[in-house]
Amino acid sequence: MTHPYFEKAGQPRVLAHRGLITEAGGDSGVWENSAAAFAAAHAAGAEYIETDCRVTADGDVVLFHDATLLRLVGDSRSVREVRTRELATIFADHGGLLTVAEALSAFPTTRFNIDVKTVDAAAPLGPVLADQTHRVLVTSFSDANRRATVAAVLRAGAAVRPATSGGSRTIAAVRALSALRLSPARMLRDIDVLQIPERHRGVRVLTPALLRSAHRCGVEVHVWTVNDADSMRRLVGLGVDGIVTDRADLALSTVGR
Repeated sequence: MTHPYFEKAGQPRVLAHRGLITEAGGDSGVWENSAAAFAAAHAAGAEYIETDCRVTADGDVVLFHDATLLRLVGDSRSVREVRTRELATIFADHGGLLTVAEALSAFPTTRFNIDVKTVDAAAPLGPVLADQTHRVLVTSFSDANRRATVAAVLRAGAAVRPATSGGSRTIAAVRALSALRLSPARMLRDIDVLQIPERHRGVRVLTPALLRSAHRCGVEVHVWTVNDADSMRRLVGLGVDGIVTDRADLALSTVGR
C-alpha cells in the first residue's frame, strides 16, 4: 500500500535538495537548509524538500548538513559543540536557521525528506515527527540511524510510521541481489524508496535490474543530485520515480507536472 507521503503528489517527484537558492538568493548570501531556501523552493512549487538534521549543544535538532561549521564559516567546531542561539545568529544574515519542528510548522503543506546524520537525533525527533508522519520521509546513509528514528517516532505514539529510504547497506544489497536476479523483497521490508546516485566512485548504482527489482517490490527509486535538464529527462525516461536536485525550479519546468 502506498504511504501517505506519496499520495496526491506530482510524479515524477521533484525533491528540492536543501531547499532552493535562486540567483537572487545566492547574491544575497542565502545558505542551503535555511528558511529562505525553503521558502524559495515552496514558491517555485516544490512539494518535497530534502534536508538534513543534526543536534546542537542544547539538544535541539536543527537543519544542517555538515558535521562542522568549517565549510560555511571557517569554524572547525562540530554542530554538537555549538549552542542553538549562536548557530541561529550565524544563520541570521543567510536565510535563517530552522529546527525540524520549526520547519514543519512554517511549511505545513510541504513534504519533508529528512536525512538523519547522527543517531543522537533519533530520540528527540520522535515526538517532533509523531503527528507528522504522513508528510515525512526518514532517511540516512546509516540504516541504524534510520531504524532508530522510526522506532523513536513509533514510541512517541505515531499511528503510522514515517516513509523511509534505505541506507547504504540496503542499497548495496539490493544492487547485488538484483544483478544476480534474486528478489530483494526481504531487504525492502518497510522501505518505501531507494534514493541513490546514478554512479558512485565509478560504479553504476542505478541499473535496469535495480530499477525493475525495486518496482516489483512497490519501492520508488529517486536519483540524486541531478541539476541539468537533459539528465532529468533521460533519468525519467529510464523510469526513475524522482529527482533530487539543487534546481527544483528547473526540474519542475522540465519533468514536473
